[in-house]
Amino acid sequence: MHDYTIGLMSGTSLDGADGVLVDFSSQTLRVVASASEPFGDSFRAELLALNSPSHNELHRAALAGSQLAAVYAQVVAKLVRQAGAQGISASQIQAIGAHGQTVRHQPQRTSAEPAGAGYTLQLNNPALLAELTGIDVVADFRSRDVAAGGQGAPLVPAFHQGVFGRADATVAVLNLGGISNLSVLPPAGSPLPVLGFDCGPGNALMDAWCLRHTGQPFDAGGTWAKSGRLVPALLASLRGEPYFSQPIPKSTGRDLFSLAWLDEKLRPFSGERPEDIQNTLTELTVFACTAGVSSYGKESTELIVCGGGAFNLYLLQRLQAGLPWLRVSTSDQHGLPPLQVEAAAFAWLARQMIQRQPGNLPGVTGAAGLRVLGALYPA
Repeated sequence: MHDYTIGLMSGTSLDGADGVLVDFSSQTLRVVASASEPFGDSFRAELLALNSPSHNELHRAALAGSQLAAVYAQVVAKLVRQAGAQGISASQIQAIGAHGQTVRHQPQRTSAEPAGAGYTLQLNNPALLAELTGIDVVADFRSRDVAAGGQGAPLVPAFHQGVFGRADATVAVLNLGGISNLSVLPPAGSPLPVLGFDCGPGNALMDAWCLRHTGQPFDAGGTWAKSGRLVPALLASLRGEPYFSQPIPKSTGRDLFSLAWLDEKLRPFSGERPEDIQNTLTELTVFACTAGVSSYGKESTELIVCGGGAFNLYLLQRLQAGLPWLRVSTSDQHGLPPLQVEAAAFAWLARQMIQRQPGNLPGVTGAAGLRVLGALYPA
């Protein structure tokens, strides 16, 4: 008996939507089909603008959510066509897990706020997606964890544990999207808990700086960063951001690590060469990630990297240099290509919701307990 679920993901890198159709019927998940759809330049710019307060943003956010659902539907159509070629019909797919596009992430509460004041907001129109695809949609995964006092992120460590965990060693999994997040997976049967948190910036600042100065959406292979030189005083200033010293559980996003944040930090360094800034931003990502591993995953024997940053060879080299006691590898060496990992995780989370099983790890997010995550939009 096959067990098919679709997962969709569009992350903080804002490059497009990735999707996978996963068969969960055996102990080892199988990706049956994969597809992606890039965002147009104007849509990408609008999503980026909606990360900050702006004119008429409620109306614009609603339109953007519907446009995202239309992009998601295009990805689903590609997956369904691929599935059909393998004799799998759309009626056999139990659900679509659609994460949406995060534009606000403020799970923290203060003493001046009422209980439940924390929130997280992902643009989406899951009702429209169900209408367009004829398949049940599960969305809004993070809010239930936040309501239970958690960070709402990261939600992937439980999935990482099932896919990448080992019986004989501690393994760390680093997702290098726009924001970097780390999962630390102790050996199976260990009394130690799975850990997970957002390290800080991943590709977001590097991509934004690259686009501004080269017109390219990302630094392919990290070659531009490699051509530059470190600006030590700038790196020291960037590392002074209080988020880096906060204890876990913690999560972050473009609310903090935005181009506006970077521009403010760069005011005293206006004379530096753009490629030197890019080199320094790469080192900031390396610092954030290696500090996370050193603080919470120092027993790890391997760091498995996924997300778009897995293709930045210079970044991988710098990570390996900063973590000489372990092996840095990419997720494709462990059976799942880097750009499929997060989409597959949201297929798993959708399946958990359909089966009324918890999707969070309270030890990771800080929630009061296990919770079933997501809201169902029937086709």
